[in-house]
Amino acid sequence: MRLIDWQLAFEEHLLTETCAANSSFAATLQGGPTLDVDTGLAIYHNAYLSRLKEVLCHDFSAIRYWLGDDEFSALSEAYVRRYPSAHYSLRWLGERFSMFILEHWFAEQSAPLAELARLEWAFTLAFDAPQGTPLTVNDMAQLAPGDWPALQVSLAPSVQHLLCRFNTVGIWRASKDESDIPGSQALDPVQICLVWRHQNVCHYRSLEPDEAYALAGMATTGWNFSELCAELAVTYSEGASLQAATWLKQWIQDGLLELRAP
Repeated sequence: MRLIDWQLAFEEHLLTETCAANSSFAATLQGGPTLDVDTGLAIYHNAYLSRLKEVLCHDFSAIRYWLGDDEFSALSEAYVRRYPSAHYSLRWLGERFSMFILEHWFAEQSAPLAELARLEWAFTLAFDAPQGTPLTVNDMAQLAPGDWPALQVSLAPSVQHLLCRFNTVGIWRASKDESDIPGSQALDPVQICLVWRHQNVCHYRSLEPDEAYALAGMATTGWNFSELCAELAVTYSEGASLQAATWLKQWIQDGLLELRAP
């Protein structure tokens, strides 16, 4: 048997649902005085699955807390059977977990859980994102008065944007506090939650609708500071410029923004 064929046979063994090895593959191996071939392959089979489930347990600890160990174990095993690890790094194992939850359960049951999975995955993405060059308050202090109206910014690479239709943030926070999980409730209006990394620490916070609109306008739509003030004037009248400056300072202190590329 060629090496590549043997490697593929070993991979097939690890990915099957049963730990019993194919007889032709097992015949290529030799056991030892204290460990026969079938037992050794079963150990590898079980250890591989256990490692994948351990990664999911770490990446989606709030879901495990919500469901309990047994139900989460069954869910994670079903996931790795449906979507086997396809990347050399286990970092990406949970990429489709939220999508799988929607496939796996009825919508009424799966929607809040899938949203929680997206929130937990957002923390993973934020933690691993490139550093970028976030603006600082000192950068803004050095900005010439004449440059303020045309100032344009974009979101720092680590910033993740999540639309929450349920009280997902409260459920996630309860899991971290190891307190009672609140009942899942739909939100009206929906909530915008940001997750990002600043100074090597992940942060999160929810935005009120006006602030979310203003941030999206500057960082996504591409408004400059003058256009931001004009948009806010509809709601804040003469206080628009002060509100725009207040939010901008907060976003910069949080490490959310960097200068937009020309």
